[in-house]
Amino acid sequence: MSDQPHEIHERWILKTELLWAFGVGVFIAAVLGMILFTAFSISVNPPSNVERIDPKTLHLSGEFAEHNLGTTVAPDGSITVRAIATQFMFAPQCIAVPANRRVTLRFASPDVIHGLLITGTNVNTMVIPGYVAQVHTEFTRTGDLLMPCHEYCGIGHSEMWATVKVLPDDQFKPGPDGRVSCAQH
Repeated sequence: MSDQPHEIHERWILKTELLWAFGVGVFIAAVLGMILFTAFSISVNPPSNVERIDPKTLHLSGEFAEHNLGTTVAPDGSITVRAIATQFMFAPQCIAVPANRRVTLRFASPDVIHGLLITGTNVNTMVIPGYVAQVHTEFTRTGDLLMPCHEYCGIGHSEMWATVKVLPDDQFKPGPDGRVSCAQH
């Protein structure tokens, strides 16, 4: 009795296995190639702009010093919110912003990675120590929105949240110093 049908069957299995191995190898090479390409040519970095800051001293002076936190309206009318995410709170605890106007949100952290989102909006970012997280958005409806930390940051994580108070344009009035706070409303 001849083993020829058996040999043909084994050759077919070997060809099929080699074809699958080649396909998997091409797939792995393509995935690794995409990762390397994006890492080197597109400069994949932490979320938002790549702006470094010293996490140990960010609260002492400059943009994220305590007296600079909150909402500021510049002379040109641009609106910037600066806040710090720290274990286990956001400072300030309440942020006032106008409805239907472009707002720049800037966040920094002195301690660990935090994540934040503002419910009902497209704002969702990570706040990484050593970097400034920046998001541009426009709030389309008025009212109080919840801003929780969504990245586990320690034992008090569940209590880490803030409020974003979206005000109608006629109620969003900066003081003489260009600042707007929730306490004014």
